[in-house]
Parts: sequence; structure tokens; C-alpha cells
Amino acid sequence: MGLLALRLLAVYGGVSLHRQAQQLRRGIDIIVATPGRLQDLLRQEACSLDAVAIAVVDEADHMADMGFLPAVTSLLDRVPPGGQRLLFSATLDGQVDTLVRRYLTAPVRHTVAPTATSAARMDHQIRTVQATDKVAVAAQLAGRRGRTLVFVRTKHRAARLARQLEQAGVRAGALHGNLAQPARARALAAFAAGTVPVLVATDIAARGIHVDGIDLVVHFDPPAEPKAYLHRSGRTARAGAAGTVITLVLPEQASEVARLHRRAQVTASPLPTGRQLPPTTDRKRPGRRRRRVVAAR
Repeated sequence: MGLLALRLLAVYGGVSLHRQAQQLRRGIDIIVATPGRLQDLLRQEACSLDAVAIAVVDEADHMADMGFLPAVTSLLDRVPPGGQRLLFSATLDGQVDTLVRRYLTAPVRHTVAPTATSAARMDHQIRTVQATDKVAVAAQLAGRRGRTLVFVRTKHRAARLARQLEQAGVRAGALHGNLAQPARARALAAFAAGTVPVLVATDIAARGIHVDGIDLVVHFDPPAEPKAYLHRSGRTARAGAAGTVITLVLPEQASEVARLHRRAQVTASPLPTGRQLPPTTDRKRPGRRRRRVVAAR
């Protein structure tokens, strides 16, 4: 039950479809849904979009980048015309324009840019490592006091690195696509509570992690493109707090990572072996996430 006595329901995969269908049939005012699971429920005739007055697409650029665009357009096609449509997106590039042109009428753009202060409080570093030393260096960095979020490229690497960090004496959890939804929720809750201070995650988690006081982000695997780098790094230095971002770079990746930082408009300095990281910062309550918004009525 919401603050205005509205009936709310979160709809996503990994949990009982039957239970979600039962809840929908009892009547819901606001649904927060992943595209795939909502399509499943529509196919089962557990709900209808015929009476939707307001449709919101959050992470619109992510939806387009990750191949969800056909599902999103299919759902928006089933929403009656004439209502309000809102798109929230960190960036308005690529196929996001497809959604804007197709579904928004006379759109009004609202932009909230990052402040210079927030950018100044994020310290970007590069640590050059050999492949054989990479896990040991990650354990050294993650073993410091404070919450550390480590990003890798694949779900198999996430599970393996979390185990390797545990073997090195660092309490670590993993968050990736192979986990069932209850396991994902437990991993994130333990990280948020601080009982497991290190979380190893894939890119898919970069936008969904909103946890107080993440002091250090480690790019164990450098991301493929600047947008992913910025989204990963943005999990620290939030709401005026300071944070550190370290990219582990193999010698053969040096030019590629330098190009990545240039495209992301980030200045990163080398972190020599043995250099101490800044002390853990005081944790502040997170503010609202900065993003760009496109709205049409």
C-alpha cells in the first residue's frame, strides 16, 4: 500500500509468475515491471494495459543498448494514446531517439547535469598489473576498510572472483545474471548492511545498485565503452561524498584504457604499487540520482 493508498506491485522474473498474476487480478494502480515479465503476464491475460494513463520508461538508454527495445515498443504500443509518457535516461543517444520520435508528442526536455563538485570528489586512478597478480591486487584493494564494488565483464568471472577474494580473506559476495532473484536480493542486502563489505558485480548491476557509502569502485575488467565506465564509477562519490575509482590495467590494455578515459572525459592518474588509498570517507545519505529526463504530456 502506497502513501496515497495506491496499490503497488513490482513485476520481475525469478519469482512466482502465478503469484504475480493473482495480485494483478485483484487490481493494481501502479506496476513497476521489467519488460519481459510484463509481456509474460499479458500473454497469460493476467493484466491489461488498456487503462494505463501514465507510462514511464526508466533507464531508456539502457533498454535500447541491451536489446530490450522491441519489448519496450511492443508494450508502449498497447498503451492507449493520449496519456502521459515519460522517459528517464542518463544519456539521450543511440536508439533512445526511436522512443522519443515514436511515442512522445511535443516533448519537453528536463536536464539535470552533474555538478562540478561531485566530479571533483571522484578520484580516478589506474593500477597497471600483470595477469598473474590481478586477483591478489584486487584482494589488496578490496581488503581495506569501507564498502568496495568490483566490476567484471561476465557472470562466470563474478562468481569466480568472489570465491577467490573469500579465499584471500576478503568477505565478498557476487551479483550476476545466473543468480535467482532471492539470491540477488540477499547479496545486495548483505552489501547494503555492510555484513559483506565487497560486492563483485557485472555491468547489468551498474545502474541498479544504490547503496550508501560505496567508497571504492574497482574496474577489475575495464569496460568496453565510456558509458559503462561512467555508470559503473557513478556508484561512488554520490550526494557530495568523496570516492575512489581504480581501473586494473594489463600492460597490453594501456592504450585501450587511455582511449576509454579520453572518451569518458576522465583524467586518471597512475596508482603506483604500494601507494595507500585515501582513508574511508564519512558516509552521507545518498541524494537523488542525477539523470536526464524527457517528458511529454
